[in-house]
Amino acid sequence: MAKPVPEGLITALDVGSSKVCALIAQKGDGGELIVLGTGQRESRGVKRGYVADMHATELAIREAVEQAERIAGTNIEDVWVSFSAGGLISDIVKLEVDLGGHRVEQGDIDALLRAGRDAIDPMGRMVLHAQPTRYTLDGLAGVKRPLGLHADRLGVDVHIVATEGSPVRNLDMCVRSAHLEVKSIIAAPVATGLSCLSDEERELGVALVEIGAGVTNVSVFEGGVLAGLASIPMGSADITDDIASAFGTRRAWAERAKCFHGSANTTPRDNHDMIDAVPVNAEEGAEGNRITKAQLIAVIRQRLDRLMQEIQKELVKLKFEDPVGRQIVLTGGGAELKGIADYAQTALGCAVRVGRPRGLTAMPEAHAGSAFATLAGLARFAASDPVDLRALESPHQMVTRTSPVAMFQRLMAAFRANY
Repeated sequence: MAKPVPEGLITALDVGSSKVCALIAQKGDGGELIVLGTGQRESRGVKRGYVADMHATELAIREAVEQAERIAGTNIEDVWVSFSAGGLISDIVKLEVDLGGHRVEQGDIDALLRAGRDAIDPMGRMVLHAQPTRYTLDGLAGVKRPLGLHADRLGVDVHIVATEGSPVRNLDMCVRSAHLEVKSIIAAPVATGLSCLSDEERELGVALVEIGAGVTNVSVFEGGVLAGLASIPMGSADITDDIASAFGTRRAWAERAKCFHGSANTTPRDNHDMIDAVPVNAEEGAEGNRITKAQLIAVIRQRLDRLMQEIQKELVKLKFEDPVGRQIVLTGGGAELKGIADYAQTALGCAVRVGRPRGLTAMPEAHAGSAFATLAGLARFAASDPVDLRALESPHQMVTRTSPVAMFQRLMAAFRANY
């Protein structure tokens, strides 16, 4: 019998192209996040980050959450969900008002934030985030708490992340079909950055490259916020498919070979180490090929070369070009490939490290790798209780939570009425 739902419970749900995973955590007395249970299932209904089979996706969500509930010994009702498909756009809206030199009062901040909400132009897209990131006083940037300070002009930078509405609604419907309420749908790069990057890295400037199964998200952080992002419809599952195709094997064997024998770099010994490739029709007594480890790595590197070229193109578009003092952080399941950091450092010409989730207590070892960075980031995002301008209700009240159904209805009604 499940225990009553404890206070301060957070459930994160990462719906990816290769796996669906859930995490139940609770806020400790010191504000730390303690993991109570995790669950994982193979994702069969998601392609390149988009829901392609609603029933299969709903089933995977249900089973992953139920597994986490059994381990945690409690039932949950609502979840924070990641959205990792392409089409995400990021922008900063800047606003400023005259104060005439008086002290900044709460009413001034509320009025500015309302103006920020009204200035959002989604251009037919659905807004996932509309968060005030920092304030300015008389042009001085980086002010976090302007209340009580004197200024002639008060400004704010609002970070907007938006995407096409239909894929988000499909994801939302799958989660609700699994009898779960959606607290919020979070852009995966926002959550992953919170999990893998330090505050200082985000302030100084860093590129986060999340190599998922079907999608690689490239995000640039500057001045503490997500300054730009792009998606590449290519990921680690493409490496698996290349191996299966090159050696006439099943995907399951190709995935295992990639994980156990694969690498991004070669050594002289790889020409002598042999691997028995299992053929597609092994049940019929067919014999597989014996391949060298060097042959396997050659196939992997061929795909990696193409991926790194695309990543470099996107980094240039995002104006992340100066190699001096710049760092790239690799994460996602593809970042667990042996030697990929050294390979990427040579290919991209920047310092590269592999980012792993941090900031959670009692995280199981099996879920502590780069592949689960978004999941951990979702929990940290929820725990931070972020302000969102879409939920601004009245001049003197910032409501950071609202009914998900009401939020979507209100957003869509506002879009139709104003745009």
